[in-house]
Amino acid sequence: MRRIYALAISVALLMATPGLATADPYASPVSRQQAIQYVISRALAQRGVPYTYGGGNASGPTLGAKPAVDPADSTITGPAPLQTPQISGLAPPPAVGALTPAPGLAGVAPAPAPSVVGFDASGLVLYAFAGVGIKLPRSSGQQYAALQKVLPSQALPGDLIFFGPEGSDSVALFLGNGQMLEATNPAVAVSPVRTNNMAPYLGRVIAQ
Repeated sequence: MRRIYALAISVALLMATPGLATADPYASPVSRQQAIQYVISRALAQRGVPYTYGGGNASGPTLGAKPAVDPADSTITGPAPLQTPQISGLAPPPAVGALTPAPGLAGVAPAPAPSVVGFDASGLVLYAFAGVGIKLPRSSGQQYAALQKVLPSQALPGDLIFFGPEGSDSVALFLGNGQMLEATNPAVAVSPVRTNNMAPYLGRVIAQ
């Protein structure tokens, strides 16, 4: 009887001890530095994955999305048509103001829906940080607006480099040693940090 009572007390203590019975060996990294290294490793593992506009989410590469403005749909318009006289033996000139395809687009059909599975720049960044439970906005402009701003001279691995006004053009993951990782055409790749069109601040996701 005493043995059963002692066993019951031991089980009760085990269940009441925080984390002892529920420890997860696959839990996210616990330190900031481990988290940053995990984010970088998760992103680097996607090198070679194709670029596709609108591609990527927290789970990985996805089908892209058709851009809101399709260049193949562009047309040139002008003022109202003018009346032109008919000349025997000659075809009448086209009416001014008639819809005509934009230069270089004659005979080009509208672009089909994307069929490539991959990442765009902000999709790759979203995926990388999702690995440590951080949910970022989907677009690079939204990411830029949401993050702590850091001067380029203070850049640390894991910071985000933005391009275009308010970071609206693209985003890349700073790796350190003058290198960055970016989803760009044709595929996710490591390249030297470029300063052309860089936004004035970097974004810091994980505080150092």
